[in-house]
Amino acid sequence: MNKPLALIIDDEPDILELLDLTLGRMNIQTRSATNVAQALELLNQHHFDLCLTDMRLPDGEGLSIVRHIQQHCPNTPVAMITAYGSLETAISALKSGAFDFVTKPVDLQRLRELVNSALRLNRDMEKPATPDDDDPILGISPPIQQLRKQIAKLARSEAPLYISGESGSGKELVARRIHELGTRACHPFVPVNCGAIPSELMESEFFGHRKGSFTGAVADKPGLFQAAAGGTLFLDEVADLPLAMQVKLLRAIQEKAVRPVGTQQEEPVNVRLLCATHKDLALEVAEGRFRQDLFYRLNVIELRVPPLRERREDIPMMTHFLLRQLAKRAGVDAPAVHPSCMEQLSNYRFPGNVRELENILERAFTLCENNVITDSDIQLTATPVTGDDTDLTQIDSLEDFLDDIERKALTQALEETRWNKTAAARRLGLTFRSLRYRLKKLGLED
Repeated sequence: MNKPLALIIDDEPDILELLDLTLGRMNIQTRSATNVAQALELLNQHHFDLCLTDMRLPDGEGLSIVRHIQQHCPNTPVAMITAYGSLETAISALKSGAFDFVTKPVDLQRLRELVNSALRLNRDMEKPATPDDDDPILGISPPIQQLRKQIAKLARSEAPLYISGESGSGKELVARRIHELGTRACHPFVPVNCGAIPSELMESEFFGHRKGSFTGAVADKPGLFQAAAGGTLFLDEVADLPLAMQVKLLRAIQEKAVRPVGTQQEEPVNVRLLCATHKDLALEVAEGRFRQDLFYRLNVIELRVPPLRERREDIPMMTHFLLRQLAKRAGVDAPAVHPSCMEQLSNYRFPGNVRELENILERAFTLCENNVITDSDIQLTATPVTGDDTDLTQIDSLEDFLDDIERKALTQALEETRWNKTAAARRLGLTFRSLRYRLKKLGLED
C-alpha cells in the first residue's frame, strides 16, 4: 500500500524539519516548499493527500495556496500553520476553505490529530458518492437539496459553524448530520440547550468541577467539553448564554482548553463547536446582549436551515414518513391522509415548523377513525402560506387568529426549553397549571 504524500510549506527550516520528522514517523512521505511559487509547482506535479502551509511566506500568503487547492485540487485537505494567538488569520483560512489550523509553536499531539483527521477526510472524499437511505434530512425541494450539499461540504471542515433557523426547523438534526458525515463521527456528539442550564451551574456544566469545589460537589465531574472529547459539541440556543459565561466560552475556544471549577490547571480539549439559535445573533450583538468577539469566533461559517413554509413541496413526503414512524411505534398500519387534508397541511404556515407538524400528526394519528386522517383530525387554523405576514383576510375569526399567535408563542417557549414545561411556564410568566390548560385548549397536549 502506497504511503500518503503530504506537502509542507514554510520558510523556517526548523519548522520544516519538525514537520518532516513528525510526519515521517507517521509513515507519511513529504515534499517541502519554502515559498508560494515552489508550492504551486509541486501541486502541479504531484497528487497530495494533504497540505500544511504557513500563513506568511516570502513571496505571498498561504491563503493563496488554500484558494488554489480549493479550485484545482478540491479533494486535498489543507490546514494552515499560524502564529500563536493570530486567531483572525485562522478564521480567514477556514473561510477560504482550509479544513483546520495549528498554531506555532507547534504542539506535536495536536499536529498528529490534525494529520490523522486530514487523511481520514481525504479517504472519505475519494469514495464514490452514493444515495444515503439513512439521511434524516427529508425532502426534494430546492432549499433542501441545497442544504444537503452545504452539509456535505461543511462536514469536511473543522471550522466553527453557526446554524441559524426558526424554532422547530431542525437545527439539531442538521448539526447531527454534519457530525455523522465528518471525521469525528466515531466520537461523541453532545448537544446542550444553553437556555435550560441555570446560570449558577453553567461553568460547572460546561467545564466540569473538582470534588469539594462548592457545596454539593461530592466528586470530580467532567464537563460538556470533556464529554465531547474528539467529537462535536453542539450549543443550541447559544444566544441565551449570560455575558459572564460568554467570556469564559470565548477563552475556551481561543485556548482550546478549559479550566474545571476548583482547579487552576487548564485541560486541553479537542472538540468541533457547532452552535445554533432561532434568534438573530447579529441583532443580539447590536443590542449588547451577545459579545461581538464571541460572535466572530462562532460565526466563521453560517448555515441557514429553511423554515417549513419555504419548502411546501416536502410536506407530503414528511407527513407520510412521520406517520409511518408513529405507526411503527404503535405496532399498527400507517393511516392514509385524505387529499383535502394533505392540501390543508401543504398550505399551512407552520409557525412551529417541523416540530409543529410532528405534534399535529401525532394528535391526528390518535384521533383519526377508519385509519384515515381527515381535516377535522388536524384542527388547523386558516393561515395559508401567502407571504411573510399573516394574511388577515384568510383568518376565519378573531379567536382563531389569537389562538394561532398563542400557539406560536407556546411552541417557541417549549422549543427554547427543550420541552421542559416548568421552564417554559417560567419563561412565559405563567403558572404550570395555566400552561397545561393552554396546551390542552390549543391541542398541543393530549
